[in-house]
Amino acid sequence: MKLRIIEESVLFVSILKWIVLAAGIGFVVGVSTTVFLKILAAAIAFAQDFPRYYLALPLGLFASVLIIKYMAREAQGYGTEKVIEAVHKNGGAMRAVVIPAKLCATVVTIAAGGSAGQVGPCAQIGGGLAAAFANAFRLDANDRKKLVICGISAGFAAVLGAPVAGAVFGLEVLFVGSLLYEVLLPSFIAGIISYHTAAVLGIDYFHYPVHLQPVFTEVFFLEIIGAGIFFGLCAILAIESLRLTRSLFDKIPVWPPLKGIIGGIFLIVLAFLTSFRYLGLGMEIIADSLQGVKVAASAFVMKILFTAVTFASGGSGGIIAPLMVIGAAAGAFFAAMTGLDAATFAAVGLVSVLAGAANTPIAMSILAIELFGKGIGAYAAIACVISFLITGHRSIFPTQVMAMKKSSSVEVELGQELDKVQARYKFREKSVIGTGIKMTKRIRKPGNGQKD
Repeated sequence: MKLRIIEESVLFVSILKWIVLAAGIGFVVGVSTTVFLKILAAAIAFAQDFPRYYLALPLGLFASVLIIKYMAREAQGYGTEKVIEAVHKNGGAMRAVVIPAKLCATVVTIAAGGSAGQVGPCAQIGGGLAAAFANAFRLDANDRKKLVICGISAGFAAVLGAPVAGAVFGLEVLFVGSLLYEVLLPSFIAGIISYHTAAVLGIDYFHYPVHLQPVFTEVFFLEIIGAGIFFGLCAILAIESLRLTRSLFDKIPVWPPLKGIIGGIFLIVLAFLTSFRYLGLGMEIIADSLQGVKVAASAFVMKILFTAVTFASGGSGGIIAPLMVIGAAAGAFFAAMTGLDAATFAAVGLVSVLAGAANTPIAMSILAIELFGKGIGAYAAIACVISFLITGHRSIFPTQVMAMKKSSSVEVELGQELDKVQARYKFREKSVIGTGIKMTKRIRKPGNGQKD
């Protein structure tokens, strides 16, 4: 009896400790996210006062690369990826200088017209603030990692207005096929506090209730399954396009900031040839898709291309928002090709492409409910899981660690980062007389996404 009382007392103290720490991180990240989003909005508004603001793209990407090169190399790329790397490799340690570097590089990139997002930077800034918070209170490496995960959750929640999805995203994005239950309570507290702090400080969120047919039908269920497969293929296209474009730019033998100028010029030419809608955040594409407004059939492909060039040439920002744009546009395309409801499949596509590309099906299933209402939840969950499985052992965040096999026919070594995974594929062939022949082929998977 005495031992049970001691155990319960220790657990009670631990709960109080993490309530206080997580609430503090949630508040700080909510404030920092608000500041970042308001600075970004002001910069975008200022830039777009000039009719041809996008002509500054070469200069903007050039400046972004300089900021990253001379302030903090960790500010390169997507943001979330660097926090995952810090948790897995550095015990959650992050340099404080990454906070202003990421903020400045992202604002310059997006305001000039680069195709990037705001979620990843907020997650990275949140992680950086959490690491600084942990250092100030002399917490050990294990507690620091937990706080940094809370920073990821809080940043996601405060940007998208999705506290539960944000909390689960921080727990799910580190490992493929595993949730960190030991950080469950602080992650939820940080996400909820961060979201409400940002809302009180004036951040507006978009929520589009999607009204589905009230009666379940087998045909609609099959359509959702087909959509999940399609969205998984879109996620693969996004991952591989980003990887290939980065590889091509890495081969250009010039001073890195000059690659920003090259990429900026390419984006300007591309915009003149296609549309200027694919520059910047691209949130109007999401709005049009969810409202049933016709979106160009090639919109999701073009957004992938604009985003890939932006990051390959040195732009800084987040990848989550562009993936949401890609998913919504892909959903509108799928609906147009099959004669289905555009709003429904745009909503499902928005979360499903992200679920497949980031290996976060649970968080994205919850995000569907928080953004679009409970009616779409079950169907979005099916599409998210299918997309997650279809993408195989690849990710937009290559330092995610494998914690599960996506198929019993694919042998992978668990505990490795995705960009180091070697897969062995098992399949069975039958001869004319029906003899089964087992065959195993070993294929080295290339690294995916950002590495630097």
